[in-house]
Amino acid sequence: MTKSDEFSQLDTPLETSASPALKFEVFARCSTTKARASKMHLPHYTAHTPMFMPVGTMGSIKGITTKQLEALDCHVILGNTYHLGSRPGPELLERAGGLHKFMAWNRGLLTDSGGFQMVSLLKLANITEEGVEFENPHDGKKMMLTPEMSIGLQNAIGADIMMQLDDVVSSLTVGPRVEEAMQRSIRWLDRSIKAHKRPTEQNLFPIVQGGLDERLRTISAQELVKRGSPGYAIGGLSGGEAKGSFWRMVTLSTDILPTNKPRYCMGVGYAEDLVVCSALGVDMYDCVFPTRTARFGNALVRTGSLSLRQGRYKADFTPIDKDCDCSTCKNFTRAYLHTSVTKETTGCHLVTVHNIAFQMRLMRDIRYAIVRDQFPAFIRDFIKTRFGKTVPLWIVESLKSVNVDLTVPDGSGYTATPIEDDFQKEPNW
Repeated sequence: MTKSDEFSQLDTPLETSASPALKFEVFARCSTTKARASKMHLPHYTAHTPMFMPVGTMGSIKGITTKQLEALDCHVILGNTYHLGSRPGPELLERAGGLHKFMAWNRGLLTDSGGFQMVSLLKLANITEEGVEFENPHDGKKMMLTPEMSIGLQNAIGADIMMQLDDVVSSLTVGPRVEEAMQRSIRWLDRSIKAHKRPTEQNLFPIVQGGLDERLRTISAQELVKRGSPGYAIGGLSGGEAKGSFWRMVTLSTDILPTNKPRYCMGVGYAEDLVVCSALGVDMYDCVFPTRTARFGNALVRTGSLSLRQGRYKADFTPIDKDCDCSTCKNFTRAYLHTSVTKETTGCHLVTVHNIAFQMRLMRDIRYAIVRDQFPAFIRDFIKTRFGKTVPLWIVESLKSVNVDLTVPDGSGYTATPIEDDFQKEPNW
């Protein structure tokens, strides 16, 4: 696999920030959009951003070893605090020397707070100022997750980056509950900072909240900046809201958050979202989508995805992507994968390898384009390949806000016609 070396000709960063456990160096900025390419020095690894982080809920990605993740050029992976806190549990992880040693992973780790799972996956009992009270799915007993408990679990896990426990509400929620959750999340951040026992070894990121309300998002981001954290997350999105609202909340947040610190947009993983949000100034992403969709036989390509279960691939002896250098594309055909993706774990494993490789290559291409100050041209080429002549309106509007107007012909004569739909499955020619 190709390794990231896009900064090899750059010696002096344009802007830096340094915290006890994180140094962030911006080496290149797009002269048109808000995109930047940076190095993020973590205790266990130096990650290149913009970057995508695959999700390993239980400290592993289904069917993939840590050595394979290294070969795929993954810099940081994400673990789930709730699941890791339940199994193997904090005591065992501490005895093992932390999750890095336990899972034999010597690169970056980020853990979420566990709060999202309390709300989305479990039977929610109550949210109070103390924390989130929920019903344990194993024995039905009531349990409480507080900001202090979340930080304690994450300190035991030992991730390079930890997330604060926030009061999570659906992105579709409106009314006073949104402001209540935003203000409570700020108070819980302060409790999390006090509870953090390893500030020289682990970084605590706060989370911008406020739903789809510009005023609340602004207040949240401004309050978080006052805490001087090593980096910041943009949360409460990718929950079914209209894409027009999504991108506006992202760009509002990046306009307020410091330019010399990393910005993490949580739960984002579609290729077009990664390109657009990078143009809006985001540095980090995570999502279960690439690995989860692989288990259903869907392989990611620049035109969207291939459903390898379909009969059209039964006698297709080409690789998933002729331009991909992953081990799956080098050694296996679409025809072989068609016979195995829904019947054998091998097929799911092979498509997972490809999908992670696809995400890593996309992010690497984004970084190269920023470093060479060719990102607007990269965007137009990507959009043309992915969508063809019709493009979702939210993409056209979001890119126009950072001076990339897809409705104006480029050198090849390509222009995009906006459509109201938020999603377009295949290119339209």
